[in-house]
Amino acid sequence: MEHAMLFKNAVISKVEQWSESVKKKANLPIRADLWGEHQIDFGHFVSPTVTLKVKDESVMPLLLAPSLGNLGHLYVEEKLDVDGPLHEIIACAYHLIDASISDDSPVMRAVRYFSHDKGEDKRSIAYHYDVSNAFYQLWLDRNMVYSCAYFEQGNEDLESAQLKKIDHILTKIQLQRGQTLLDIGCGWGALVIRAAQKFGARCVGITLSEEQYQYARDRVKAAGLEDRIEIRLQDYRDVRGRFDRITSVGMFEHVGRKNLTNYFGIIQQRLNPNGLAMNHGITSTDPEGGETSHGGGDFIDKYVFPQGELPHLSQVIQCMQQAGLETFDVENLRRHYVRTLQLWSERYEAQTERIRGMVDEKSYRIWRIYLAGCAHAFAIDQVSIYQVLCRHANTQACELPLSRDYMYEKG
Repeated sequence: MEHAMLFKNAVISKVEQWSESVKKKANLPIRADLWGEHQIDFGHFVSPTVTLKVKDESVMPLLLAPSLGNLGHLYVEEKLDVDGPLHEIIACAYHLIDASISDDSPVMRAVRYFSHDKGEDKRSIAYHYDVSNAFYQLWLDRNMVYSCAYFEQGNEDLESAQLKKIDHILTKIQLQRGQTLLDIGCGWGALVIRAAQKFGARCVGITLSEEQYQYARDRVKAAGLEDRIEIRLQDYRDVRGRFDRITSVGMFEHVGRKNLTNYFGIIQQRLNPNGLAMNHGITSTDPEGGETSHGGGDFIDKYVFPQGELPHLSQVIQCMQQAGLETFDVENLRRHYVRTLQLWSERYEAQTERIRGMVDEKSYRIWRIYLAGCAHAFAIDQVSIYQVLCRHANTQACELPLSRDYMYEKG
């Protein structure tokens, strides 16, 4: 008993030292509640905005070395509870990490490399996307679009903004009636259905997710589009033939940085000589391709997107050129993804009861902080997202559009 008391007192002393160190750098509205017996504040306030409820001393090694990976792990494993508005919890976590880094500590941004063979990629996709279609339906829009929306005016609802994103992409690639379109990573089928219905294209959509494959096929059948759309359970490396247009939306994050040139090389091989391709994906803001300096990549790799890798935009463009593709339009959608993620997070919170009845507590917590955390990461430029439009290299200049006006013409 005496030994346990001495240990507890030593832990309390460590947290007090930590809080005093943080206070010198920042005045954070955070209170640590240690096993319901001791309260230690990390700032000067009447009442805390965020309270960290520490259940026992065993969590202290990770808590005293705060990173998004460590804090996220403690939360999803139910070793730490957190009270406060969700967006404040995320912001305070970033501030706490910043204030806990000593002046001589190197700020590292880990660069991740995975092998990405076909079997590993299929397992990773299944882990993330095959939670259940019903789960995603609770917080995505009715068309089940799981990528950055496009808020043209800024006041659109999620459904409208997702439809505008799809139309923005299909207009950018100048999709024409009767043309063939390959959608790499087609999700639940929203883009190919829109391409067939509004633009009159003949489409092939591929995915590695069994859940998405069945759902997309059912949607195509229900829409009476089986003569114009084929949904395949297929790896992008196994596609054959050529297409007039190719889209890849929210997929290349699974490709791997070392495989990017080969990935774009396959797009180049599958693209008709006068074709256009669009890559829409999340990128690192570190020129070396490292991820968030706060350790978010550790959490995402462990709990959300196994084997995900984020290249810098410069690497994307370089690999496109190495693969025989010329980049001729780039658009940053970071602000749009902040809003998309905020809306997803709000919808997720509104469905808390139903989600908790559908998945276990760990899964509920993972997705809760993942969505809100990503919104904050995009807001502060820890990660970004780009639409990159390309075509075969060495195209005659006269075949390129003179301006971007055509992208905003209303059909």
